[in-house]
Amino acid sequence: MERNDAVMPSVAIVIAAILWIVLLFLFNKDTAPEPIKIDPAITAAAAKEWPTVGKKIFEQGNAATGATACAGCHGLNGQGGVGPKLAGQETILQDPVLVHTRVVKGKGAMPAFAASLKDNEIYAVTNYVLNSWGNKAELVTPAVIAAAASSISPELLKNRSRFVPEEIKLPEITLVTFILLTLTYGIIGLYSVWAEGQELKPGIHKTRSTPLSVLAMVSTLIGVVVFGILFARLIISDWYGWAADPVVKPDVTGEGFYAAMVVILLGVAAGLYKKYFMDSEVLVEDSSGEFPW
Repeated sequence: MERNDAVMPSVAIVIAAILWIVLLFLFNKDTAPEPIKIDPAITAAAAKEWPTVGKKIFEQGNAATGATACAGCHGLNGQGGVGPKLAGQETILQDPVLVHTRVVKGKGAMPAFAASLKDNEIYAVTNYVLNSWGNKAELVTPAVIAAAASSISPELLKNRSRFVPEEIKLPEITLVTFILLTLTYGIIGLYSVWAEGQELKPGIHKTRSTPLSVLAMVSTLIGVVVFGILFARLIISDWYGWAADPVVKPDVTGEGFYAAMVVILLGVAAGLYKKYFMDSEVLVEDSSGEFPW
């Protein structure tokens, strides 16, 4: 009997694609720079407090507000430890605003200090890092941050280029979940039409593999092994790079690509197995001929 559900998987795929576009616009909005208020008092403090207040925050933190000492991870002299090395680090010297951003928002294992440090303390510790242990950079002030926010910084471009940006909120998480469910529904439906055909014939169907299907299965499994090895090698390389001096940043994009290829190829292998190597039973849900995929 002719199935009446064959068009729904394509509809689900189109809806998922539209929602992905909406999601990207939401992410772009979230990564837009926020306006900076230029306070003369903070500007003056940024220029004179970094040798004293900045040093104290870096070495001791602020127990009253729960701000931990930077030296605990980066070393008392910026030599690095659990966190990356700061002394002589060209990345932060070439982009001083990046240090301020890290202190305010945090990243990875580094916590955000926006809620536990005052504005003057944030600028003080930022400038202490940029002008200690042989480092020499321009003083970061609200005016410098405002100027950087008026243009698209490399950090912002990097964040926008990520498949999933670093900071996502509950509405986006909910939307991502719905998109993935819709996409999964569509993919399973497309596979059902491909595997079972446009007409459903109830009963058990004997499957016989062909040389082409055997080649496809072998190639897919070889791909799983190859990408699995590449993923493992990159993970090990990134692990050693993180402990190196200077720190070598991990290739997160490469890790994600290899891991995704392993998962995708495993799914392809499972589909090929069910289509060409496993006997299947077609069920009809009701008299209308709808198949419960």
